[in-house]
Formats: sequence, structure tokens, C-alpha cells
Amino acid sequence: MSVVVLDFGSQYTQLIVRRLRELRAFSVLLPGTSPIERISAANPEAIVLSGSPHSLADADAPRPADGIYDLGLPILGLCYGFHLLMERFGGRLTPSTIHEYGRSVLRTACGQMLAGFGPETSVWMSHADSVIGVPDGWLVAASTEENAMAAAESPDGRLVGLQFHPEVSHTPDGSKMLDRFLDLAEVERDWTPGSVLDRLTEDVRDRVGAGRVLLGVSGGVDSSALALLLAQAGIDHLAVFVDHGLLREGEREEVEDALGSLGVRLHTESAADRFLDRLKGLMDPEEKRKAIGGEFVQVFQHVADDQGPFRFLAQGTLYPDVIESAGGEHAANIKSHHNVGGLPDQLGFELVEPFRLLFKDEVRELARLLGLPDAIRLRHPFPGPGLAIRVLGEASPSQVELVRRADAIFIEELKSSGWYQRVWQALAVLIPVRSVGVAGDERRYGSVVSLRAVTSVDGMTADWARLPDDLLDRISGRITREVPQIGRVVYDITSKPPATIEWE
Repeated sequence: MSVVVLDFGSQYTQLIVRRLRELRAFSVLLPGTSPIERISAANPEAIVLSGSPHSLADADAPRPADGIYDLGLPILGLCYGFHLLMERFGGRLTPSTIHEYGRSVLRTACGQMLAGFGPETSVWMSHADSVIGVPDGWLVAASTEENAMAAAESPDGRLVGLQFHPEVSHTPDGSKMLDRFLDLAEVERDWTPGSVLDRLTEDVRDRVGAGRVLLGVSGGVDSSALALLLAQAGIDHLAVFVDHGLLREGEREEVEDALGSLGVRLHTESAADRFLDRLKGLMDPEEKRKAIGGEFVQVFQHVADDQGPFRFLAQGTLYPDVIESAGGEHAANIKSHHNVGGLPDQLGFELVEPFRLLFKDEVRELARLLGLPDAIRLRHPFPGPGLAIRVLGEASPSQVELVRRADAIFIEELKSSGWYQRVWQALAVLIPVRSVGVAGDERRYGSVVSLRAVTSVDGMTADWARLPDDLLDRISGRITREVPQIGRVVYDITSKPPATIEWE
């Protein structure tokens, strides 16, 4: 059973899914124009219609399958979703003379959904069109100074439209409103770490049976948690950790010690020379990613031939991976897939991705239940191509070593200052420029490193972290002293969007 969120392209759609799961309701995201068969296959208990950059006046405005209204399910329409409900049941819309963007005050809240949230509640608006007439029998449940019909619900209360966005933090009572909708819809609330782990373990056992599973371990929480899940589920597996020479400082030893002691059958493949050789002369980031992916295929082919046969390949793919790698109708393909692309087709494996509907924080909770040490469980995300994409331009061995040493100092200082767990991800990037500096009495040209730290919930959006000046000063001083080839340190203050978290 699930709450199906139909995505019409809103920047806030991922937040709807997250908020519902925080309220212990399992929710899944589908393209807004999904056929009714696909929606029904998700076994919905309720439906949420998301916002959208579109207007229903647009010739290409997306609309849901008419069949969703025949399912007899509770439906919550947010912003554009509110407009869809009005269009379907006979309400009236008009382009607003005053566009509402930002904070607004909701007044006279009433009805089953919003009763008790008045007389004035702060909400977040982001719309151009407005509702100027509700269908016959519907209740106008709230208004704002600029919008007389900011919320409405059907006579039986099962259909609710909100002009504002309860899913964003700028609507302080938004989670309580979504909680009220789930109560009214009588949605099952069993989305807890324990129940999720039990469900995934059972699903993996049913899927794999007596088959053997090959798993690529990167050293991060996702693949490490998956390795533990397979081990504790009694699945015949081999976890392969490829040392491609692009790892963080001390990472190989940490992964081997942690997983080996927890019952994971771990095989480490030393392949640094072949990966670094393959990167020679490559400047373009996508070429580097594809080259590394190609080498992974070769390494896995060798391991599969030597240790096999294997029927399944397991990957720690997460929901943001799926979405950002063009998993959704409205998602752009920002960069090639974070995991090892191409392996199932090229090696003939059947793919197993138990975490593909989970967010990073949900996997961390599962990892805690599985007993994964915090040193790995709480580790910042790290890209599959490793430090190769943190050296802008050609990733030569010497350049990789520079960024590795700078990164180690950065992370060490974040941990000792208590800032490591306050940021989502931190990294050092080697920039392909030289900068004049002074060492002793001599001028010299040194390399330039950019530090980046961001705050985020799931990596889909991120804000740059406001690290203290004295901490940045200490980090910069250590890097330029201990890595003398680096003569200048800068700090990246760009959020996502417009920038991605990684530089390449």
C-alpha cells in the first residue's frame, strides 16, 4: 500500500515524498501523466497531485489519467494539483493579476483538512493562476489577502486542494497538514526502519533464492549496507571492493576492517595502475566517467570469471540516483549514473537494487539496524569515479595525490571541529590553474584547491555551508603548509541549483 505522488514538474515534488515518509506513510513518485494501469500497480491508498511550472492554459499542460478520479481514493492537489481538481470538477481558474511567490498568511481555515490551523497561519505560495470559483457543493476552506480561494475541499472531504505548498519548511504547519490528510485518508503508517528492513530482506530472499550475487562495494554507506543485508539474509554473495587508486586516504583499510569483521564475504581487487593509465590524456569529465566505467566492467568480468558463476548483480542505487539519471519524466540527465553503468547487460546479470526507492537518510537508518560502524554509516557521499572527478582536467597520479592529501586535511579538521556531521558533503577540488605565491623569500607558482561543503537532506538540492572563518583559516593554513605544491585555497559558495555538488 502506498501514497502515489504524481509529479507534474514541481521543484518541490521530492519534498512531498520525503514529508509523507517522515510521517511513516510509504510514498512513491510517478510521472504525472502515468497511465492508470501503472498507478494502480503501485497499490495506492491515496493520491497527491504535485505543483508544476505549467499553467492549465498552456497548450501542452500535463494532466493525469482520467481514471484516477474513478478509483474512489482520497486526492490532495497542491498548487497546480489544486487547479487540476478544479478543472475536473467544474471550478473556475484565471491568471492572477498579482502573482503570489513566497510567504503568505492563510486565514479563516476550516473544513475537515484545515480546521484548527487558523485564524492566521504562515504558508508558502508559488503560483500564477488562481481559483476564482469552486465546484458546486465544495467548501472554500481558507483564503489569503491576495487569494479568496486558497484551499477547498469536496462535500465528503475526500478531495482537497491547497493553493500553497505544505511540503516546504517555509510552511511551518505543513507537516501537520499532511498528517491530517493521511489521517482523513486512513493511510496505513508502517514506514519505519524496522519494517522497511524486514520487507527488503524478505524481498531479496524471494528474488534471489539460491542464486549467487555479485556486489560492487564502493566504501560508502549504500553499498556497505547492502553487503551487510545480503550477509545477514544468508544470501550467497561476493562483495567486490575495487581499489582503483582514486579512493580517499585510508579508505581501503577502513572498508576491509569494517565489513570483514561483520560477516561480509569481501574481495579486494587492486587495480590502481590500470585505472590511472586509462585516464591518461582525458580532460572531459564524461570521458573520464565512461573510461572508469569501462574499466570497472573489465575488472568485474575478471572477478566474475574467476569467482563465479553469478546470476545477480546487486547495486546500492538510491532514489535520487534514479531520478537524477533520468529516472523520471521531468528529470534532466545531469550526469551519467552514479553506480557502475552497463554491467547487467554486458555481463548477463540480473540486477538487484533493493534501495532504489530509498533516500540516503533512510539507508543510514537501515545501516544502523544492520550494525554498520558509524565511521562508514555517517560518511559523506563519495562519487563512484572517486577523485578522478575532483581533479579538473587530466587526473594524473601526482594530481590525484595532491587532492587526496588536501581532502584528508579538510575532513580531519571538519571532524575535530564538530562540523563533519553538520554538513551533507565536503570535498576538495584541484583546479587546473596555477597561482603566484611566496614561499620564504621566493616567488613560486602553486596549484589551487577549492574547498566545498554543503548542507542538504537528500542531495537533490543543497546550500553551501557557512563554515566559521577561523575553521577555514586553519584548514587553508594546514593545506598550504603540509601540501607545499598547493599555493592557494578558495571556498565555493555556490548552491545547488545552479551548481551540482560535485564540480564535474
